[in-house]
Amino acid sequence: MDNEFILPDNICMRANAVLPKKLGKRIQKRRKEVGLTQEDLADKIGVSRAYMGFIEQGRNMPSVEVLEKIARQLKIRMSELF
Repeated sequence: MDNEFILPDNICMRANAVLPKKLGKRIQKRRKEVGLTQEDLADKIGVSRAYMGFIEQGRNMPSVEVLEKIARQLKIRMSELF
């Protein structure tokens, strides 16, 4: 249990899980391609810059609602993030 934490919906995820890290890297890459800063994107989707940073670092897995907002601002389909 040392490498695990509980997500808000009580799903247990390993701290070194690959999906959040890959997702974060894809978001970061696309964000830079469209010329947005973390702060710009965070403001547009209604989250803090710190939370946006945690998403990009793979430390937080955003909700589907937040992912939809991110994809919309990055002008891509949500499926392209995975």
